[in-house]
Amino acid sequence: MPLVDGADGDFAGRRIERGSGPTGCPVARGSDGVWQVRGYDAARAVLRSTDTDQAGLGIETVEKLPSRIRRPVLYRDGPEHREHRRQTARFFTPRRVDEHYRDVMVRATRHQLDHLTATRRAALSDLSFRVAIDVACAVIGLTESRPGIERRLERFFPEKFGTPGLTSLHGIHWMVRQNINWLRVYLGDVRPAVRTRRRSRRDDLVSHLLDEGCSAQEVLGECLTFAAAGMVTTREFISAAAWHLFSDAALLAHYRSADEAGRLGVLNEILRLEPVVGRLGRRTTRPLDLPGGEETVTVPAGERIDILIDHTNLDERAMGPRPWCVRPGRATNDGVGSPGLSFGDGPHKCPGAHIALLETDTFLSGLFALPGLRMATPPTIGFLDGIGSYVLRDCVVEIGTAA
Repeated sequence: MPLVDGADGDFAGRRIERGSGPTGCPVARGSDGVWQVRGYDAARAVLRSTDTDQAGLGIETVEKLPSRIRRPVLYRDGPEHREHRRQTARFFTPRRVDEHYRDVMVRATRHQLDHLTATRRAALSDLSFRVAIDVACAVIGLTESRPGIERRLERFFPEKFGTPGLTSLHGIHWMVRQNINWLRVYLGDVRPAVRTRRRSRRDDLVSHLLDEGCSAQEVLGECLTFAAAGMVTTREFISAAAWHLFSDAALLAHYRSADEAGRLGVLNEILRLEPVVGRLGRRTTRPLDLPGGEETVTVPAGERIDILIDHTNLDERAMGPRPWCVRPGRATNDGVGSPGLSFGDGPHKCPGAHIALLETDTFLSGLFALPGLRMATPPTIGFLDGIGSYVLRDCVVEIGTAA
């Protein structure tokens, strides 16, 4: 998609292309037997359906766990999943985010910006990752971690994944590596938190899980799930949003002049264009009828569906004119959220959406208030093919002499 500067409040468009193929039918079955959904209405119908189960996101590995171990909430469906989400919803309400986590965001941001001011030069992905870690640890309850949590998480969530297995040296290598990294996070982060909260509960996710009777290993699984959502994806979005602002002077001026609500509107639009997770997978448990344009398409039971979020978020019927442009405050169709489906929808919709956006705004509004700030080098783009997620690295920011 070309970058454009249009009229009527439009700013430059998408900077990250995933190469997921041309637009086409809202719903179509691929040659590999996997159904691909590109239309917004069809995608939302899949995500909201109770006749589908989670697919992808490493569920194949989780299904190999012993049956006595409770699956993390990401990999559960049905009444058990809904009840867990109901009980933990209080950790993610806008009021709680404002009252409990805003100060954490401000302190974490100030610490990283002080570091940048002192060193005059830093990798943006490092700054954003440290902020994301501090905020997510406060929400989860990983507040007694040993030094080195950043390195442990970098090892656990590498930029490229291998496939664990016992039939090749490559598979054995990744299986051993995966188990070692699980152990590192458990010993360095989860076990200290669990020990502290077994003695005295706190108002956080780890304490809630212990109240539910979860073992330390089950707490580890939940913590890593929330770490992936709260640390890794937020890190990438901060880098993507900063790249847009560095690259479009008019958009940056608009962002700087706006109040918090206006700035969040800009970030929602950037996220709509640049969803961190570009592909979500579901498997039908019953035949599922989907709007396929001029006719209804029925997906049989037992079929895999891939929802291409980077396409659904450009559906003009849902997003209005010029959906490939950043247009803060754009008028969408009724029921269409401003970030599109970037946070998912339905039972598995990301609960931490408000945290991610407020955290990103807290960091970026502080970053772009620094005098003499500039982007020394733009980011390089990599991808995690399994979920269509981008990985932005090597973007270096500098503090120079104020003009």
